[in-house]
Amino acid sequence: MKLFISPGACSLAPHIALRETGATFDAVKVDLATRKVETGDDFLTVNPSGKVPALTLDSGETLTENPAILLYIADQKPEAGLAPRDGTMDRYRLLSRLSFLGSEFHKAFVPLFTPGTSDEAKAAATTAVKNHLTAVDKDLAGKEHYVGADFSVADIYLFVMLGWPAHVGIDMSAYPALGAYCGRIAQRPAVGAALQAEGLI
Repeated sequence: MKLFISPGACSLAPHIALRETGATFDAVKVDLATRKVETGDDFLTVNPSGKVPALTLDSGETLTENPAILLYIADQKPEAGLAPRDGTMDRYRLLSRLSFLGSEFHKAFVPLFTPGTSDEAKAAATTAVKNHLTAVDKDLAGKEHYVGADFSVADIYLFVMLGWPAHVGIDMSAYPALGAYCGRIAQRPAVGAALQAEGLI
């Protein structure tokens, strides 16, 4: 398998998930400005949207979008326990969380990382991000994990996104449950290995 990534982007989530399952894969860096991969090849031939992550399977098929990729990785090695069993309420809760993270939460950050965004748009985006952080902080109070009782791909995805506010000037000290949560997730060996591989620590 080949996972196409940009260090620190949302592609870090499937990178961590693959390491959690012990899968054999190659991480291929993409320059999102030029849409070129490390070899100089055109990334648009892999994913016409030009966005990471993209996961090219050994069969030659390519998956895009984090919710689909994360579930695929989890389902390839169910014994790793990264997703609840099909047909359970926790499975549907997982789908709900992944959908929220991949849409509402993620898109709230976009204006903050986009050059040329107006101050007014940045202020609105900052408010939206803070509102989401407040809701997730409240939801995680007294809990170990984002979905059910076990660590899952939803925890991985959320952890990655919780690393972004500090880069856009949002003070995370206002969200104590999230701080404790990130501290726990960061201690997982697969998380440290992925962060190190991407040059983030």
